[in-house]
Amino acid sequence: MRVLLDGLYRACAVLAAVFLVAIGLLILAQMLGRLIGVVVPSANELAGFCMAATSFLALAPTFRRAGHIRVSLVVARLPPSARLWTEVWCLGFASALIAYFAWYLVDLALYSALHGRLSPGLLPIPLWIPQAGMAFGTVVLAVALLESLVAVLRGRPPSYAEHEAGAGEPTVERRRRG
Repeated sequence: MRVLLDGLYRACAVLAAVFLVAIGLLILAQMLGRLIGVVVPSANELAGFCMAATSFLALAPTFRRAGHIRVSLVVARLPPSARLWTEVWCLGFASALIAYFAWYLVDLALYSALHGRLSPGLLPIPLWIPQAGMAFGTVVLAVALLESLVAVLRGRPPSYAEHEAGAGEPTVERRRRG
């Protein structure tokens, strides 16, 4: 299961990078098009769709690498039992909130697909396509949050704990030794 989840997070990070490169290529095409007098249709709209995909697909890998802003000044100074329950509460609340958000993004993408909704730009792009990237990224973030919650409940450190060590908090291994 660990290999499967790590592969999923890695795939999301790679897809986010691909969409980021696509944004750069769209902007470059638009700039070159202006120089030679050619209009690149819906480039801004496509770049916006790529930005949404990039942002949402990168959520879970960023969470696992402790890249999201977390206020851990208080939590790090709590006694171990209070720290555990604070971490459980935060991960549980975040998991529930993101799962709720993911449910509605999946519903939005399905609604758009079933009703044939199209983007209003020059290129009629089915809206479910960019919405699917947002929905998938949010579902994977919910999985990452639930995975960290289960790890904490089992007495293991959450996925982001190792990467927080660079920010001043000792790693789990140093905590066990020290």
